[in-house]
Amino acid sequence: MSEQVALYAEFTAVPGAADTVEGLIGEYAEVVRTEPGNQVFEVFRRHEDDHRFVVFEVYRDRAAFDEHLGGEAGGAFNARLEPLIVEPHSVLSFLTPVRRA
Repeated sequence: MSEQVALYAEFTAVPGAADTVEGLIGEYAEVVRTEPGNQVFEVFRRHEDDHRFVVFEVYRDRAAFDEHLGGEAGGAFNARLEPLIVEPHSVLSFLTPVRRA
């Protein structure tokens, strides 16, 4: 069995667009959570800067993550998101679990 894929995505809403971005990512979260290989998709806004978003994601395995990336909903979401954020796209940071002894 393949190992889970865990990551977080970060992006910053342009001034005045944070609430719009929150609504957009909230709608997208509902879609992603129904994907068969998705285990976690949680969206946060940073306390110190409410224009900064962090999305924590966990997928069953690499195949599930790849399917997520290739999904139609993701392309549509990113096309709507990118004009509303400072970065050219979400910045992804992949995580490696620390194994318990």
